[in-house]
Amino acid sequence: MMSQIPVDLKNAKKEEINKEICRVGIIAEYDAINLYEQMAMMTDDKGMKEMLLDIAKEEKTHVGEFQALLLKLDKEQIRELEAGAKEVKEKTE
Repeated sequence: MMSQIPVDLKNAKKEEINKEICRVGIIAEYDAINLYEQMAMMTDDKGMKEMLLDIAKEEKTHVGEFQALLLKLDKEQIRELEAGAKEVKEKTE
């Protein structure tokens, strides 16, 4: 399922708008990754499959860029990502 993009940010607080922009960007990039990878699974054209997977890979870089921006703006996000990673490690080892 695709997300509702663009998200209506008019009700976002001014001090939160850049964080929300980053989050919307991340959502959009994940949607694009999912779309391109699904299309790659559907085609039997080797060249098209390779191209779609390469485009999906580029979108993953974009996720990293938006996440890096978000982490500069939202220290709570850093703490929660670390807490989540710790919880996964504890439950999967």
